[in-house]
Order: sequence, then structure tokens, then C-alpha cells
Amino acid sequence: MSFSETISPFFGRCAFVLFFLKSAMDILGNWHSIATDMAAKHVPIPPLVLLVVLLLIAMGSISLLFGYHTRHAALMLFGLTMIAAVTMHDFWHFPDGHERADQFGMFVRDFAISGGLLLMVGLGPGPFAVDSRGKNGGGGKKR
Repeated sequence: MSFSETISPFFGRCAFVLFFLKSAMDILGNWHSIATDMAAKHVPIPPLVLLVVLLLIAMGSISLLFGYHTRHAALMLFGLTMIAAVTMHDFWHFPDGHERADQFGMFVRDFAISGGLLLMVGLGPGPFAVDSRGKNGGGGKKR
């Protein structure tokens, strides 16, 4: 197995961790305005939902960082990201213009991240992960 096949999945997982931790910091820094936006989009009990989101992001990020139950974490973060994209970046409800383009850009970003998470669900964490210890790499699948 080449160096890139060994280390690139780890760096890919780290990139996801960076994205989700930055998202968590944005939530913490803008709690009130995000809760207000969520209420405007008819999300029930926004502060509770934000707390649950923060917990899921924290658990998923730790799991991805260490490669522990990576597929479960990636699937959980996939669901969270898609729900956020459809709920919070509903570009189709905006009239044409700058705000619609901004929302569409964030929707597409979340959609692309979801695609990367699905790749991780399918391919596993790579050999440099807790899930792969003593199992010849590949996220624990027998070859």
C-alpha cells in the first residue's frame, strides 16, 4: 500500500473534522442569531435543536478524528448535514438575486460535504484508524 493510500484518508478525515468544528464554533459564536433564523424557518425549539446539533458534531468529529466507528459517524454527520442544507439553506424560497445565490452556494457546499461523507461510509476510514487496527486496513472489512 502506497504512502498516499495510507495517509490521505486520515487527512481527509481531518478536513471533515476541521469543517465541523468550525461549524460548531460558528454556532457557539452566533447562538442567538442562528436560533432566530431557525425559528423563522419553523424549526421547533431552536435552542434544544442547536444543543443536539453541537453534541452530534462533537461526537462525530471525535469519531472521525480517531477513526473510531467512522462509518457510523460519517452516516450521522451526513444526515445532519443534509437536514441542515434542506432546512437552513432553502434557496428555492428566495427570489432571484444575491441572497438566493448565497443560499444556493451554501446548499451546494453542504451537498458536496455530504457526498464526501457517503464516500467514507462506503470506503471506510482507511488504514490509519482505530477501526482498522489489526485488520489489514480498509475499515475492518475482510479481504
